[in-house]
Amino acid sequence: MKIALVGVGRIAQAQHVPALQASPHWSLAATVSLGGSVPDVPAYTDFTRFLYENPDVPVVSLCVPPVPRFQYARQALEAGRHVMLEKPPGATLAEVEILASLARRRGLALYATWHSRMAYAVAPAKAWLRDKTVSAVRVVWKEDVRHWHPGQHWVAQPGGMGVFDTGVNALSILTDVLPEPIYLQSAELDVPANWHVPIAARLSFSGNVHAQLDWRQTGPQTWDIEIDTDGGALALRMGGNVLEIGGKAVTGQYSVMGEYPALYARMAQLAARGEVEVDLTPMVHVADAFSLGRRTVIAPFAL
Repeated sequence: MKIALVGVGRIAQAQHVPALQASPHWSLAATVSLGGSVPDVPAYTDFTRFLYENPDVPVVSLCVPPVPRFQYARQALEAGRHVMLEKPPGATLAEVEILASLARRRGLALYATWHSRMAYAVAPAKAWLRDKTVSAVRVVWKEDVRHWHPGQHWVAQPGGMGVFDTGVNALSILTDVLPEPIYLQSAELDVPANWHVPIAARLSFSGNVHAQLDWRQTGPQTWDIEIDTDGGALALRMGGNVLEIGGKAVTGQYSVMGEYPALYARMAQLAARGEVEVDLTPMVHVADAFSLGRRTVIAPFAL
């Protein structure tokens, strides 16, 4: 099936393009971007022109930042195209609900992806936890924004979500593997004086669940979730790619390259059926953090 990739930045080049090129389901027919492109693939800078000139490309994968994504997605759906959304699916909950409703009315596929849920060890962790009672959860999710988003100032602007751009990956795993739902009780947000959104956050949820998110960590990155249960301790490390039970690694491999092929395989199924798959639970927790969070202004931070 032909697919177009809209937004060809760092993540798209590193993850989406290789996944599509290796996929038995997809043919990358075009890109739409103000900057990046893919060798030997027709490149557009105007999305409207792409839609008009390529009625035979039925699927669009959107990798643009969250704020402008809604307009692209709505235009694609109104043009009869199936749509895949990079995480987070939008800048607000309401706009994603509108897109889901539009897709259902038109019989089109809409897939709000959470790539970390496809990490190597997430499914085994979910299966192990299914019959356990959780007593405590500790999340430490710290990485270097300058490494992952060099010069991308949109992450510090309204709608960019700040540290929740990465923290929502942890929340997407939590909301998938925990046997019982949780809700946010309090949040502390550190906002640089030159940012509109937090660069660090400390979250407390029901069920004795606590998370530390920080976008200032240099050197090795930390993506850990530790869960205490009546059946022992479980840990997901390296972004959900390594599973430990009782302090010993039982399965896993660190390769995020497995996540995006799995996303596109799922999108192929949804497009074939014209189905909508939108789970906004991780984003609900982010919205709650902005609602409940106590904000502390800290020193400016340059990207």
